[in-house]
Amino acid sequence: MMYLNSFNPDAFLCDKAKELRSSIGTLIHKVDVGNKLMPSNLYKKKDNHRNCIKEAMKWKESFNQLLNSKEGLSAFRTFLKTEFSEENLEFWVACEDYKKTPSENKLPGKAQCIFQEFLQTGAPREVNIDHQTREFTRQQVAVACRGCFDAAQEQTRTLMEKDSYPRFLKSPLYQQLLTQSSIRKLKLSFT
Repeated sequence: MMYLNSFNPDAFLCDKAKELRSSIGTLIHKVDVGNKLMPSNLYKKKDNHRNCIKEAMKWKESFNQLLNSKEGLSAFRTFLKTEFSEENLEFWVACEDYKKTPSENKLPGKAQCIFQEFLQTGAPREVNIDHQTREFTRQQVAVACRGCFDAAQEQTRTLMEKDSYPRFLKSPLYQQLLTQSSIRKLKLSFT
């Protein structure tokens, strides 16, 4: 009897909605990743093959090299989707975009959107940061200065660099990028 009295239909429906959203998200990721293993624009131009191998090799040098490369971000995002952890990179990119917002008037609205999307407890794409950083960032968002996400962004960046980045470098996706670059370079030398 006590179980029936403590049943909360709203909480039950909210939990079921979260489960459904997660299941649909998983299915969408599997379809996306299955259809597109390679970053689409890395190998479009035949003249660009020497640069492709150099570009992909730079990503091994440092995590910053990867983050500063448009193709690197694309490849890393594709990899993170296979691990269901692309929210960390998406948050990092959103913070970079936020810092470049030209209009001061747009900062408060953008800050709220980013916080609700990535940092609020139960957010659709919640990133894993500690409670202190989350609360500090909540206070900073109220002020909406350009650096209000710096602490949270640095925490997710460090997590990606220490956790996801080494796995990316060992992944079949990255190895395939290097191999395809080498194969394309070899084919060009024979034509």
